[in-house]
Amino acid sequence: MSHRGVAFITGLIFAIGLGISGMTQPTKVRDFLDISGAWDPSLAFVMGGAVTVYLLVFHLIIPRLDRPIVGERFGIPSRRDLDRPLLLGSALFGVGWGLGGLCPGPALTSALSGLTPILVFLAAMVGGMALHSLKTHLMPIKRD
Repeated sequence: MSHRGVAFITGLIFAIGLGISGMTQPTKVRDFLDISGAWDPSLAFVMGGAVTVYLLVFHLIIPRLDRPIVGERFGIPSRRDLDRPLLLGSALFGVGWGLGGLCPGPALTSALSGLTPILVFLAAMVGGMALHSLKTHLMPIKRD
């Protein structure tokens, strides 16, 4: 199977998991973040499952492989520092996630619903990505 075929199937499984777990519903995220109100801990279980799979793959499977099953090399970042763009981007993502109740995966999964709030979120997300690309192209980040 081609690299794109594996990526498509993996994305499809991820989308189905998001749908089954209810993570495509912005209210689910808001209820998780509302610890003083009607708190819904189900998102913690979804995140816990994802972290468990990551830890198993990263620590038990990847060290035993010379290269990925599909692809030439593993895409593991080599940088370990926390710089300003990373911290600002993380904060912006978190604020957007908290306010909108969506992040890119669930938003894309929900796009077929055709609901206006989802489409507005996606348009803003794509617009932000385009602005970032333009800024990065015009003013590259200087690294030490």
